[in-house]
Amino acid sequence: MGESRTELLAWLNDLLQLNYTKVEQVGTGAAYCQIMDSVFNDVGMTKVKFDTKHEYEYVANYKVLQHTFDKHKIDKVNNANKMKFKCMVDTKPSKKKIIPVDKLIKCKFQDNLEFLQWVKRFWDQNFPGGEYDAPLRRKGGGAITNTSARTTGRSTVGGASVARKAVNSSGKLSPNYLFCSIKPSTARSANRTPTSASTGGRLSSAKSANSAALDNQSAAVISEMNKQITELKVTVDGLEKERDFYFGKLREIEIMVQEQLDLAEANGQQDLSCFRDIQAVLYQTEEGFEVPPEGEEVQDDYDDETF
Repeated sequence: MGESRTELLAWLNDLLQLNYTKVEQVGTGAAYCQIMDSVFNDVGMTKVKFDTKHEYEYVANYKVLQHTFDKHKIDKVNNANKMKFKCMVDTKPSKKKIIPVDKLIKCKFQDNLEFLQWVKRFWDQNFPGGEYDAPLRRKGGGAITNTSARTTGRSTVGGASVARKAVNSSGKLSPNYLFCSIKPSTARSANRTPTSASTGGRLSSAKSANSAALDNQSAAVISEMNKQITELKVTVDGLEKERDFYFGKLREIEIMVQEQLDLAEANGQQDLSCFRDIQAVLYQTEEGFEVPPEGEEVQDDYDDETF
């Protein structure tokens, strides 16, 4: 089996320094592009938009992803018996790379879960190791490499990067998401020592990027809370309408029963048990329930203030 959505989101947020809470959020294509950038370090991140709301913007992100697949000859594996993540070079590679854009941009859970599982396995097999500064790359800067690997399991041996093995290497994959890969022709060194001037500039840029990332996360949290408040208000309005509807029905029944009782008593009828029983049901209360005094309005538990 592939990794769960919880494991995938934890890995994704750690790698890219994001705050995604749902797998559906990767359907914009931006995260897929940056995952590939962490592997190849040459994706045009200045063209990738994370703050998108429309499908045509998602498509633009997938065009960047498609260009990366074409550039590094990431092709579909046609032979079902070769469903392995090895470098399988085809002298006549397929012109059509299988990226189900029409499904992914709908931001449906299952489609994006399967594709994200494949991307994670591709990353496990091809990530070169070292540090990856995701916020800085989103600003169009170069990725910072370091001789020490991150605590997420990436390692370097003798200056050559060693990709971490897949956690669930024997897991099943959907044939629609199987590709082969060719690593870039020029390996990136994990032992480069930056100059003091460049180090200071990068640290300053990293701080600015982290501050911007925190601001974006705060704005996202506030936006989500406002959305939840709006949804709760809609729910409460619906419940109040339903309550008023059934209360009106019960009130009509109460009036009809009282009229029949008054009429029966005026005619001297004695057998009124049926109407008395209906009244008993109407006026019955439960423990802890108090009938509010007439004319008193029920105060709403919320106001119209939002963030």
